[in-house]
Amino acid sequence: MAAYTITDINNILKGELIGHTDQHIDGPEELLNAKCNHITFIGSNKYAKLWAESKACAAIINNNLTVEPSDNRALIKVKNADLAMAKLLELFNPETPGFETDIHPTAVIDKTATIGNSCKIGANCYVGKNVVLGNHVILYPNVCVFDETTIGNNSIVWSGTVIRERCIIGSYCIFHTNVSIGADGFGYRPSDNGKGLVKIPQIGNVIIGDYVEIGANSCVDRAKFSSTIIGNGCKIDNLVQIAHNSVMGQFCIMAGHSGLAGSVTLGDGVIIGGSASIKDHTTIESGATVGAGSGVMNNVKAGETVLGYPAQNARDMLKQWVAVRRFMKNQ
Repeated sequence: MAAYTITDINNILKGELIGHTDQHIDGPEELLNAKCNHITFIGSNKYAKLWAESKACAAIINNNLTVEPSDNRALIKVKNADLAMAKLLELFNPETPGFETDIHPTAVIDKTATIGNSCKIGANCYVGKNVVLGNHVILYPNVCVFDETTIGNNSIVWSGTVIRERCIIGSYCIFHTNVSIGADGFGYRPSDNGKGLVKIPQIGNVIIGDYVEIGANSCVDRAKFSSTIIGNGCKIDNLVQIAHNSVMGQFCIMAGHSGLAGSVTLGDGVIIGGSASIKDHTTIESGATVGAGSGVMNNVKAGETVLGYPAQNARDMLKQWVAVRRFMKNQ
C-alpha cells in the first residue's frame, strides 16, 4: 500500500494544515485503533476529546472544533471532515478484483445481445436475448441478466445478482452481491371459493436511474403493470425491500432492513431509517425523514420528520415519550 506525507494529503484535501509530522501515513483508522502511521478523523466534540488518547500521527477535523496539535502530530482543518474522509478513502482504496480476459469463456451470451465497448463479463454469467450492455459495464462472476434488459454505461454488477427481463438500468450504477431486480411483485387475492389464493400476474418492469447504488441482498420487485421506478442518485442499503409499483424520487436514502410496500411514492431527497416500514399506497413528500424502526401508515408532508409506530411528527412523538416516562416514574 502506498504511503503519503501529511503535505501530500493536505494538497489533496486543500485544508488548513496545523502542526507537522514527519511520519509517513499508510492508511486511515479510527481514533482509538490508530497507530503512529495512521491518520484519523474528528467530526464532532464527542470525538475531539479522544485525540489526546489516540496514537495517530494526524487527524482531519472540522474547522469549527478546538483541537490542538502536539509533538510530531498534525491536524488538517476542513469544512466537513466526513466529505474529506471520503476523498482520503478513495486515495487508499485497494484495486477491485481484475479480469484475466474481458469475457470469460464460461459466460453464456445470447447471439442477439449487444455488448458495448470495453465491457467485462465474468465466469458463469448469463446474458439473455436482446440484452443491451452499454460501454464499460462490468458483470462479475455468476450474474444473470435476462431478456430485453438494458444496462447503461459504466455500471457495475457484483456476483450473484439477478436482473430479470425487460428492466432498464441507468449508467454508473452499482449493484452489490445477490441483489434481485425485477422479480415478481407480491400480489395474491383469495379465490372465489375461499379455499386458496390467486396469484396476480406482475407484467410490468423496473426502471432505475443513473448513479444508483443498491446494497447486498436487497430486492426491487417489478410492477404489476407499468414500472417500479428508482430515481437518479438513490442509495439503498443492504437487505432492503422495494415492492411493486413503488416510485422513488431522486437522491433518496434507504437504510438497512427498511421496506416499501406496494405503490409507495417517495419525493426527492427522502431519508428512510433502518428497519422502517412504509404502508402501501403511502406518499412521503420531498425532504421528509422517517426515523429508524418507524411504521408509516399515513402520508408524510414535505420536510417533515416522523418517528414511532405508528409514525407521527417527531416533536409530538418525543413529547409523548417524555409524558409516558414521567407517568411511569410516578407510579
